[in-house]
Amino acid sequence: MSLNSEKKPTLLLVDDDAIIADSLEYVLSDEYQVERATDRSSSFALIDSMEVSPTLALIDLGLPPNTHRPDEGLAVIRKIAQMHPSTRVLVLSGQDNKKHVFQAREDGAVDFISKPCDIAEIKVRLKKQIIAGGGSDTGHGDVEGIVGSSEEIELLRMQIRQIADSPYPVLIEGESGSGKEVTARNLHRCSSRKLEPFLTLNCAAFNGELLESQLFGHVKGAFTGATDTKKGFFEEASAGTLLLDEVADLPLDLQAKLLRVLEDGEFYRLGETQPRHSSARVLAATNKDIFAAIKSGQFREDLYHRLSVLTVRVPSLKERNGDKQELLLYFMQQVAEEVAAFQFDENALKLWNDYTFPGNVRELRNIIIRLSAKYPGQTIKAEVLQREMSGLQRHNDTAASDSWLTEALQDSGFRLDRLLKTVEKEAIEHALRKHDGNVSKAAEMLGINRTTLYGRMDRLEGKE
Repeated sequence: MSLNSEKKPTLLLVDDDAIIADSLEYVLSDEYQVERATDRSSSFALIDSMEVSPTLALIDLGLPPNTHRPDEGLAVIRKIAQMHPSTRVLVLSGQDNKKHVFQAREDGAVDFISKPCDIAEIKVRLKKQIIAGGGSDTGHGDVEGIVGSSEEIELLRMQIRQIADSPYPVLIEGESGSGKEVTARNLHRCSSRKLEPFLTLNCAAFNGELLESQLFGHVKGAFTGATDTKKGFFEEASAGTLLLDEVADLPLDLQAKLLRVLEDGEFYRLGETQPRHSSARVLAATNKDIFAAIKSGQFREDLYHRLSVLTVRVPSLKERNGDKQELLLYFMQQVAEEVAAFQFDENALKLWNDYTFPGNVRELRNIIIRLSAKYPGQTIKAEVLQREMSGLQRHNDTAASDSWLTEALQDSGFRLDRLLKTVEKEAIEHALRKHDGNVSKAAEMLGINRTTLYGRMDRLEGKE
């Protein structure tokens, strides 16, 4: 779904360097309607004349007559914030000391790009703000973290904006690692419930009474180990959004209770006879063939119809092949905040573009994290990338395993703690995927108890 000229987002470009401005306009004009100015006065005139707010603005701080000070550019940023508050302002400037960066953000800039900068990075940073601002075709919404320009991903963003504020349940379908939870978070973020809680419960991670307690809560003494009265997710979500991940794994007895909540909002805490009511919006996600589960009697057909009033399918990465380059740049930019960015040589880049990524966006992101941890600031060759695409461990190939480790140890940027953290994270994610999110089985596979696994997962996610 390519954007035609009438639907191109508008980019206000303010830079007095004609060579830079001409180059940027030439490269960006395929994707943006570029409007240019060279100084404060021409910028103000252009800003005042715009009946529709520009989607983005790319502003140099050092404008005439005081090109060695940031005052002129900062004045333009303040003017945009006053006249067009929805415009997302990015600074592109060589005046990048901390004081100027801080002041630019205080005045309304959302990003600061230091000169000189590669055009590919500028395009990614602009695209990131398009995504953060909810796109250019509706003027509202706040879709974040869904990266790409393919027809399939643009359709997904459009669907999110269309149904975000609906009160009805949404069934989110898609392969493992394709981005179902990110989609759910955006359905919440783009809705009028966005200031209310967003909670996620993995239905495959708990069994029996524990899962029912997680959903509906319990009173003290309701079952062995229930030493206190506790609210469930439906109560905690309040008027917000509750995502039931891996909903196809919900036991049949709980399916009936969930159906009742969806129909009239009524539920009971375990051990309690007083009915309670929930106004939470329910989203459900699954990577399984739910029709096969219905046919085998493992999933209620009436519950399926109630959950799937609205349905969104998240495309797999192989369906959006052209997005791999944007995703590469997007995740590299995130990782670059912690370590020096790597780069691919020509053969590695071809391998990247040809690879199918069966693990979808999750696999792509994890490969980038591993490469960044082991080869910060280096040029990655095809054979190195190939090893990462085959996973961290090759248990049946000791020589190959020794090879990457020896190579990593010889790198000047090698850090053992960073590598160990990467390996631990990969092992935990692999075990959870292997057992469809069941924490107990994943802990058994890893040779640790469930409490230890929870602790390590929290530590890796920075919750401690």
